[in-house]
Amino acid sequence: MASLGSLFSREPVPMLGIDISSSSVKLVELGRNRAGDLVLERCAIEPLERGWITDGNIENFDEVAEAVRRVVRKSGSRTKNVALALPASAVITKKITLPGGLSERDLEAQVEAEANQYIPFSLDEVSLDFCVIGPSASSVGDVEVLIAASRKEKVSDRQGLAEAAGLKPMVMDVESYASRLAAGRVIETLPNQGVDAVVALFEVGAMTTSMQVLRNDEVLYERDQAFGGAQLTQLIVRQYGFSSDEAEAKKRSGDLPEDYGSAVLSPFIESMAQEIGRALQFFFTSTPYNKVDHILIAGGSAALPGLTDAVTLQTSFACMVINPFDGMEMGASVQARKITREAPSYLTSTGLALRRFYQ
Repeated sequence: MASLGSLFSREPVPMLGIDISSSSVKLVELGRNRAGDLVLERCAIEPLERGWITDGNIENFDEVAEAVRRVVRKSGSRTKNVALALPASAVITKKITLPGGLSERDLEAQVEAEANQYIPFSLDEVSLDFCVIGPSASSVGDVEVLIAASRKEKVSDRQGLAEAAGLKPMVMDVESYASRLAAGRVIETLPNQGVDAVVALFEVGAMTTSMQVLRNDEVLYERDQAFGGAQLTQLIVRQYGFSSDEAEAKKRSGDLPEDYGSAVLSPFIESMAQEIGRALQFFFTSTPYNKVDHILIAGGSAALPGLTDAVTLQTSFACMVINPFDGMEMGASVQARKITREAPSYLTSTGLALRRFYQ
């Protein structure tokens, strides 16, 4: 069976988590101290030019591969093993129920037979992987199995980027799965360890904001919206006449005119709060739920001043920025002050780095 690269496997060896999005490459390397606590050994971020990756497709392979090389050099890591992720849009996942007690070979044959029903491509064209989740809640003696499949070229493109940068791809994950793994650590710090809490996780990317509503490790709802940090860049361009590259650089550095807060930032934050409120309304009208207990926001725009207050005002639900490094010891090479500001951007890469320790 063609594999996604041990999609759900556990890797005890040192391993980098590298998240390649439309706007940047983000790297996280985690370890453990003698007490067994997680340590943030290294992290780094390298921006990508607009258009190099579009809708998850790598349009400028050499430039992105060079950016991966740069982010590894910037981090100072010598680790070669890497966990990567595909966007959820590039992966078909399906939970199925199969008889318990099957041998590995019989399980694989059953998965292939079932996959034919759900995958709109020939199995020769896809990389296919699966994992047994556990006993079926509705069928005694059966097990729940999660199937994941992606077109081979999508997988080989990501693997090729790693190899071009001198790295060894060990795990190919799904972005939303990796972000859930990292968010799970934060959810456990909520009241009552987050048990039975309905949590809406928003990741604000450059072009897209993804929403996952979670309860006790179960995904209740998922939705992507075409709204992201690139719209703030465009507002800066329109307001001040900068080029897109200038606007992006000034947005990152904070080197903007005095009226930026009132003329540009406040309207953008208001728009983002409205988008989050609208996404929640879709969730409420599509499910039996009519409230969430917590809103968590991640991504490059998550730490904008006033955003959490604006979201709470818009939705009436408690909102906080997610820091995937909460509760971790900081390694000697990590600049704690800088990391605090950038931490929400590292949610997915942290989840990928955690694959070293968690299945």
